[in-house]
Amino acid sequence: MKDLLERYREELEWARELRRKEADWSYIESRPEPLRTALKLLVETGDLWYAAALTGIDLEELNEERVRAKIPLVVV
Repeated sequence: MKDLLERYREELEWARELRRKEADWSYIESRPEPLRTALKLLVETGDLWYAAALTGIDLEELNEERVRAKIPLVVV
């Protein structure tokens, strides 16, 4: 069980690094608050719903901004 959890943790970190690398940071930094924070949260967590709920951004709007910011959806 411990090995399985460690592997899952490694995959989550790999996905986070991929999102960080692929994201268009100049676009993200140019967005107004709270959208900028939502996009940064999305890069870190990969959870679109969570980022939208915490920042009060409409889920559909955040997903459209995700595409513009080149943040990939990564499934682990």
